[in-house]
Amino acid sequence: MLQEALQEIQRGCAEIIDNENIEKLLKAYFNEGRAYTVKAGFDPTAPDLHLGHTVLLQKLATFQKYGAKIQFLIGDFTAQIGDPTGKSATRKTLTQTEVIENAQSYKEQVFKILDPDKTDVVFNSEWINPLGASGMLTLTTTFNVARMLERDDFDKRYKSGTSISISEFIYPLLQGYDSVHLKSDIEIGGTDQKFNLLMGRHLQRAYEIGKEQSVLMMPILEGLDGVQKMSKSLNNYIGVTDAPNDMFGKVLSISDALMWRYYELLSAKSLAEIQELQKGVEDGSLHPKKVKEELAQEIVARFHSSEDAVAAKAEFEKVHAQSQIPTDLETFELEGEVWIAKALVECKLTPSTSQARRDIKQGAVKIDQEKVSDEQLQLEEGEYVLQVGKRKFAKLKVN
Repeated sequence: MLQEALQEIQRGCAEIIDNENIEKLLKAYFNEGRAYTVKAGFDPTAPDLHLGHTVLLQKLATFQKYGAKIQFLIGDFTAQIGDPTGKSATRKTLTQTEVIENAQSYKEQVFKILDPDKTDVVFNSEWINPLGASGMLTLTTTFNVARMLERDDFDKRYKSGTSISISEFIYPLLQGYDSVHLKSDIEIGGTDQKFNLLMGRHLQRAYEIGKEQSVLMMPILEGLDGVQKMSKSLNNYIGVTDAPNDMFGKVLSISDALMWRYYELLSAKSLAEIQELQKGVEDGSLHPKKVKEELAQEIVARFHSSEDAVAAKAEFEKVHAQSQIPTDLETFELEGEVWIAKALVECKLTPSTSQARRDIKQGAVKIDQEKVSDEQLQLEEGEYVLQVGKRKFAKLKVN
């Protein structure tokens, strides 16, 4: 059982610091029933999470399976500074109202994966606010500027003459202080968070709390393009609040090679079960599309329901396999003759008329299932079903 737990915990990890401590904690759980704590921090800088964020949540759920109490830390204080990790300029600060709204949204989304009975949701303003000026000054004495400038993103900005605010130097210290206050046994985060995660170990030592947390780092999940990290700004993401049909279709759009990466980092299936699927694809007894559909249904069921997953699969087959039009289409009404590019923008099928024209040139636009080639087409009075690509549809009524 111990080896199985270690395998599942190490699954997909990019790096683990002090794996011996993790093994010791697991042994104490299996032999004595002693729980341990695993911390993960999330700054509520946006209202919705995408599947890239859930890589950490899946790992937390694995830890829960093997005796961990999760410290789900919402950085309501630190979000107002903004994590400088990977940033080439100082981030825009958030208002307290924005932070509170986003934090509430996070709480609603994470329990689709985590067991609430084994999760403590904590807010770091609870212990950072009482620190006061004196406590904050004491915290700053635990680390020096030279060491802080060794951090890659700070080093680049310093050498290029780009501004670095003092608050950004404070950020890693505050994240590390969270581990001091919570007395965390393990902290997990993305590979881009290594500096901040190690700060927790350093400060636990500096404050002499009697332990140093292990650090487990997960890789950054690639987006739908299979190249760049999943990001809303790159529009290559699957949002956990996406509609079931959209979520299912997006998972089906990933490459066969990327599918295994998603299985490893996002699926609740065991390593043995995934290996069986891989073996089936390799020997030809399983079609990759069938295996991908299984993953898509698992993800839709997790964030919606099993019924929604079955319905999404049926709808996908109806639209794509049989080239039919979806049953539920959002309807828009416009007045007078309408330029096709403007119609696509007004129906929320494309973000701009220039993108609409590019889509038409690429043969991605259809009206009533007929491909459009004329960029200057004017739509007269009538009803139309507009389509961009394989998944975007809308009904338009021109009056």
